[in-house]
Amino acid sequence: MRIGVQLAYAGGFKEAVAQVVALERAGIDVVSVAEAYSFDAISQLGYLAAKTSRVELLTGVLPIYTRTPALLAMTAAGLDYVSDGRFALGLGTSGPQVVEGFHGVPFDAPLGRTREVVEICRAVWRRERLNYHGKHYQLPLPADRGTGLGKSLQLINHPVRERIPISIAALGPKNVELTAEIADGWQPVFFYPERANDVWGESLKAGAAKRDPALGPLDVIVGASLAIGDDVEDRLAWVKPQLALYIGGMGAKGRNFYHNLATRYGFGDVADRIQELYLSGRKTEAIDAVPDELVRNTSLVGPRGLVAERLTAYAEAGVTTLLVGPLATGPDEALRYVEELRALLPS
Repeated sequence: MRIGVQLAYAGGFKEAVAQVVALERAGIDVVSVAEAYSFDAISQLGYLAAKTSRVELLTGVLPIYTRTPALLAMTAAGLDYVSDGRFALGLGTSGPQVVEGFHGVPFDAPLGRTREVVEICRAVWRRERLNYHGKHYQLPLPADRGTGLGKSLQLINHPVRERIPISIAALGPKNVELTAEIADGWQPVFFYPERANDVWGESLKAGAAKRDPALGPLDVIVGASLAIGDDVEDRLAWVKPQLALYIGGMGAKGRNFYHNLATRYGFGDVADRIQELYLSGRKTEAIDAVPDELVRNTSLVGPRGLVAERLTAYAEAGVTTLLVGPLATGPDEALRYVEELRALLPS
């Protein structure tokens, strides 16, 4: 199992990069940078590429709606170049709240667009001339929809690699099936190891049956909050604001993927209550309504023995890359947590 860290949405680039440099020396394998509606992920990853030498640099994730497929491919090729082949492209649909609310782009056809974006990116990296005629993207633009002057083009530069790894953040059954079919990796959120197979097992199996063997095994990339010690029980509360935001506030009733996931995990009544409180503006009560059980089983928080047991559960659930977010009071404590985690990894 590879170990990495996921950086927070907000915060100073320089402070975060200094922490990653120290963690790289401690042996982490991956660093993931998110993108929602804060600073963009690409700026920070370019800075990380210059300051690190070994870790893989991952977007966790870039929304497919906010950049054209060709720009996603160009950006990935550029980051792969400046990092000497250390970049991995994490893609996802995000959700209507971000895509429509912040970018003003319709949130439509997530499955079809995801498949086409992946196909176009891989064609760009192979330096093929783009003659792509999908349902959602046509390259070049047909004459009846443009000036008629567009012509087929190929990437000018020669990429470091023509197969940059692509992982997809997916939660719904069809999205997960598509991911298991076409992607190098899968980035689920709020991963509950003991219930993951019940929620996603059939979708993963269906996608794997259509998977090109040349892709190799699916890299299951999972995030988890981390705090190791006999006196870290209070850190569970640190996770609850994020869970309340996603379950309660990331979408309207009936259109919230994270609420749906909590429901599929068996927390339907709790998810309804969190959503009701959050959407009515009672955010503190929504946070208080998040149960310790949900936090504990989607995190790595507790004494060394408990964390070791949780690591075994993650491994048995098929996790191959674990991205942790240390619940630490400072960089020294965060470094210690990661070092202790590496020592606890199952052999």
